[in-house]
Amino acid sequence: MKKTSQKKTAGVQYTIVPKDLAGHLFNVTVTVAAPDPQGQVFVLPAWIPGSYMIREFARNIVRIRAESGGQPVDLVKLDKHTWRAAPVAGPLTLHYEVYAWDLSVRAAHLDQTHGFFNGTSVFLRVQGQEAAPHQVDIQRPSDPAAADWRVATSLPELGARRYGFGTYIAADYDDLIDHPVEMGDFALASFKAHGIPHDIVVTGRVPNLDMERLQQDLKAICETQIAFFEPKTRKAPMDRYVFLTMAVGDGYGGLEHRASTALICSRADLPTTAAPKTAERSEGYVTFLGLCSHEYFHTWNVKRIKPAVFAPYDLQVENYTPLLWLFEGFTSYYDDLMLVRSGIISEATYFKLLGKTVSNVWRGSGRTKQSIAESSFDAWTKYYRQDENAPNAIISYYTKGSLVGLAFDLSIRAKTGGAKSLDDLMRALWERYGCDFYAGAPGAGRGVTEKEVEALFDEVSGLRLKSLFDRHVRGTEDIPLTKLYAPFGIKVTDERKSSKPSLNIGAGRDPLGTKLSQVHEGGAAHQAGLSAGDIVIAVDGLRVNGNPSNLDQLLSRYRVGDTVTVHAFRRDELMSFDVVLQGCVAPAITIGVAPGTRRATIARPSAS
Repeated sequence: MKKTSQKKTAGVQYTIVPKDLAGHLFNVTVTVAAPDPQGQVFVLPAWIPGSYMIREFARNIVRIRAESGGQPVDLVKLDKHTWRAAPVAGPLTLHYEVYAWDLSVRAAHLDQTHGFFNGTSVFLRVQGQEAAPHQVDIQRPSDPAAADWRVATSLPELGARRYGFGTYIAADYDDLIDHPVEMGDFALASFKAHGIPHDIVVTGRVPNLDMERLQQDLKAICETQIAFFEPKTRKAPMDRYVFLTMAVGDGYGGLEHRASTALICSRADLPTTAAPKTAERSEGYVTFLGLCSHEYFHTWNVKRIKPAVFAPYDLQVENYTPLLWLFEGFTSYYDDLMLVRSGIISEATYFKLLGKTVSNVWRGSGRTKQSIAESSFDAWTKYYRQDENAPNAIISYYTKGSLVGLAFDLSIRAKTGGAKSLDDLMRALWERYGCDFYAGAPGAGRGVTEKEVEALFDEVSGLRLKSLFDRHVRGTEDIPLTKLYAPFGIKVTDERKSSKPSLNIGAGRDPLGTKLSQVHEGGAAHQAGLSAGDIVIAVDGLRVNGNPSNLDQLLSRYRVGDTVTVHAFRRDELMSFDVVLQGCVAPAITIGVAPGTRRATIARPSAS
């Protein structure tokens, strides 16, 4: 949206002020020029698109009041996130405070170091006026600690200068809440990808941050993805893009938006100028680039190509869809693949990452009980609310979905002799459902249904793919990787150490010993009666300390089939268990080019 086109006055106007940095409070006002004569209703979203869980953002509103013409107006709360103001003759303004102490990509956070917010956490929706232009005045905090702060957002500027405090504009409410805002003394760098400006914003202390390398690597990834969806025009679907990154001691996550992404990462994963220029990218840095690649791919896949139930979103209740395997799973398939195609990592490194994903998927028995279509539908209650039994009960539509994407890709490539691939299906989804999503033209803004997805896959590939959907999308069969990879000269090997004695658990540290975080179904610990939450303190009378590797060292003195006595605390009760040790059942998958094969080709785009 160009600044010159922003001449009309917004029907809904907000101001947001970081009022109390130490108290983590934003002051927000919303003014409605022409409120509903029957009494204006205001609603705060209960969840944020891209994170499928009801989060009840309204619980962070500390106090709220209404006024018109300087006079108080009665405000009645109708439910947990809805208010109605009494009828007034003139403009109506709500004043409210929002508590912001969630250091994540999903909500809002404010302290003396920075401010961050998503619109879903701070901007009350004016019911009935969602389609009107929305203006927001982002004001500088008065606290001296914020003297050097700037503003980073993909919202188009109205009165503000770029990176400055002032007024910004959004086409409507849906647009307003799709541009997160970062305020602080951040590091900033820019590059162009096929002519489109991209900003990298990094908040947090990161000594010797190598922004030059970040620019080069992200440019390669972004240009590869733009060319992937628009091979002829190289046209990106946005006028500008912003990577908003919060660097912390230990963190990982991202959330996609139509022209930006909010990221959180460990500062150790970011590149440093202290490393030699010729040094290979560290494992942590590759992980971060994979996260960036994932969120950037969402610019097309889920922000514009959407499930039908997301067009539009209903942000007050769950929006159920069985298609998250396509929108998150296929994005997970392509995120690392784009690192290969952009030259960031080698095919060997890609196969190493893929092997870890396969091992993770095959580790839990939940994959035999829940399909990825069911996992998608149940995201609200199961995937986003995982407990200690999750590996035994559910499957991730991210990881299993990425393997299903691989299965479609390999099958189509093999059966068409390389003439077609999953690339063609993604571009067809883009052309039919995504490229005009925000165009406002007749037929635009429509999502895709499950039946349309399956029909399109058959049409574009020229194949009958129902069996893949039945077995791996609606069913729970494992992906037959060895068979699927065989035509490409790729070998899949399971190198698990079945002779290594194991309890078959997930474990973490505890001051008393090793705490069981997960007990895998059918494993030695499960068979003996141990449970998640138990704290193992001794094996055959020898102390187990807080380091999980210490437990492994003790067990290495035994053979598979031996019985050991395990002492553990359950709550405050000391219990004893006779455990028959099993061999390690955790898969250890390696994938690589088979001997005699000159080169794998699967990581490269299809001929079309």
